[in-house]
Amino acid sequence: MPPFSDAVVFIVDDDQGVREALAWLLRSRRLSSESFPSAEAFVELLPSLGKARRAGCLLLDVRMPGMSGLALFEQLIAQGLQQTMPVIFLTGHADVPTAVDAVKRGAFDFCEKPFSDNALVDRVEQALTSSANTLAQMDQQLRLRTLLAELTERERDVMRLVLEGQPNKLIADQLTISVRTVEVHRSRVFEKMSVKSAVELANLLRAVAPDPSAPLYVQH
Repeated sequence: MPPFSDAVVFIVDDDQGVREALAWLLRSRRLSSESFPSAEAFVELLPSLGKARRAGCLLLDVRMPGMSGLALFEQLIAQGLQQTMPVIFLTGHADVPTAVDAVKRGAFDFCEKPFSDNALVDRVEQALTSSANTLAQMDQQLRLRTLLAELTERERDVMRLVLEGQPNKLIADQLTISVRTVEVHRSRVFEKMSVKSAVELANLLRAVAPDPSAPLYVQH
């Protein structure tokens, strides 16, 4: 399992004993945590979560006085944070159907109380890995958009046709330019995108934007 030196596990539960037990359990596996006695207390942190850019997950009690765990989960969905902040619901037996429904809506998992310590922490580590992977992909998309923004309109035209697998001669005919000019633009595209071949370029773009019609490819 990869190290989580910068990761944090947020614990939101109105039961102080549960919060303390979970914090101790996570420390035993060298995981950092922050605890909150209510969903309202955690909501105040939401504006900064999207800017933190560090892996994290949320252990969230379903039933709490005031704002419920489900209501908090809805706020995470509304702000697009459920992927970078995976939610593991902590639930009693009566709330299992509700937790299952939340998983269908994007929650990472749920653990029924009383839960197995090792199984819970294993899922926490998997959630942190998912969070880290999502953040890494977002960073790669940002880097790729920056690289694409440096391409000229003509270089984008050439790149699109190269990705379609067309040879230089056909590209030249379509764009009404010389084959030599196509070669120059092609070389500049590869250099700017830090790739050495059309296959490598296609793999780079596919890794972060499988659909060539996605906004990632479109100049703004």
